Amino acid sequence: MATTQAKANPKKNSSGFQGVRDAIWIIVACFILAVCFFKFVLGNPDNFVGGDPANAVKDGSLLGTVYKGGIVVPVIITLLFTVIALSIERFFALRTAFGKSSLGKFVISVKQAITAGDMAKAQQICDKQQGCVANVVGASIAAYKEMENTPNLKRAAKVAKIQQAHEEATQLEMPTLQMNMPILATIVTLGTLTALFGTVVGMIRSFAALASGGGGDSLQLSEGISEALVNTASGILTSWFAVVSYNYYSNKIDKLTYALDEVGYTIAQTYEANHGDEA
Repeated sequence: MATTQAKANPKKNSSGFQGVRDAIWIIVACFILAVCFFKFVLGNPDNFVGGDPANAVKDGSLLGTVYKGGIVVPVIITLLFTVIALSIERFFALRTAFGKSSLGKFVISVKQAITAGDMAKAQQICDKQQGCVANVVGASIAAYKEMENTPNLKRAAKVAKIQQAHEEATQLEMPTLQMNMPILATIVTLGTLTALFGTVVGMIRSFAALASGGGGDSLQLSEGISEALVNTASGILTSWFAVVSYNYYSNKIDKLTYALDEVGYTIAQTYEANHGDEA
């Protein structure tokens, strides 16, 4: 049995970017960039009256207005930068996983070769394609060839082993495909919750200004409301980017998985159609 598994899972034939495994360093880098962006870009003295960030925002200065969102803004910007960075990372990683040519063209070509019983040509197509799909199909083809040379097994058992080899190879590739996707899914919710937290903090400042001296200071009141609204808008924007990115790449992974299932089914059915039970 150990020999069967070893042959059914050949060495991966992948090249190119495979993804970032330690995403914590991406988050740390995004946090540093966010703090610098908050301090030196949003907090630029040119955005405020008298060149002092403690003063009111100059008319028409959107950057200064965002700066007035307070300490929660760097956190939200960190989340936004993380979404952008991980989206770029997933783009290149999945492009490598799909292989060198289009997925649809590869599936059609390899299915035609398998249906014709030309496993050598199917393997050549996989070697040329590379990527996760080619790795899984190559493992299934290797299992197909092995079952042809394995005596004393019924046809149904051999078909089951081919399907098992395909499923095992697929499971080996899935971690690479889904890497860092849970972080994007978390930011979808975390962005909204952080925005809500910033909104509450801003409203607390506003009500504190109202409570002080009866009428309250108009500048403090407006700053509190501005902080609440800025945090709400920036948090929603971050969640928007995160949910679009997550759903887009989830759809691409599903598309790849369906292609794997289609080719795996073709390989198993081809063996069943071309081979009978041994006498």
